[in-house]
Amino acid sequence: MESLYPSLFELCTSLEKEFNQISEERKQTLKSIASYINQKQGEPIHLISVCTHNSRRSHFGQVASKLAAAYYRKTNIHTYSAGTEATAVHPNTIETLNAIGCKISVLENNFANPTYEVILGSNISSICFSKVIDHPNLPKKDFAAIMTCTEAEQNCPFLPGADIRIGTPYIDPKAHDKSPEAIIHYKSTFELILREWLYAFCDTQ
Repeated sequence: MESLYPSLFELCTSLEKEFNQISEERKQTLKSIASYINQKQGEPIHLISVCTHNSRRSHFGQVASKLAAAYYRKTNIHTYSAGTEATAVHPNTIETLNAIGCKISVLENNFANPTYEVILGSNISSICFSKVIDHPNLPKKDFAAIMTCTEAEQNCPFLPGADIRIGTPYIDPKAHDKSPEAIIHYKSTFELILREWLYAFCDTQ
């Protein structure tokens, strides 16, 4: 049986009370995600968060959407991430996920592009490594593409096989990489993304 780690469940519960921080314009965008999910009830639902380098925001999107789905007990949700080019999951991304209560396991210690299992609780996890949108591990049709940065929106004007493409750009936390407060800024970005995914899922059937 699936169950979230208590710290992650508490984080979701806390952010669920902050939907008033989401602008009305943004809520309309998030409701389009909810509408897509509602239309696919009874079917597997595939959500791919896309950003240029697939190193920070898109992985946060992948994990946050998985976490929000588990919180609302949406068992037919499958979440992924991709980029317009492959690099590696940034260490600050992994450190942040660990800091909020995920458990991290290194599945493949490829120095250039390691593969991580981000564990959210009992039988709930996400596999994270940097990849491009046509990677064989990703669905080729019947998916929603969630564009987490403006650069990816501009560089991917067309995504073959996507049912829908929705832009939810976020400010890149990499500007703080050399700051002593880097993880604070990364955590703020993750919580922003998770809050919005919770809002999207709370509006589903």
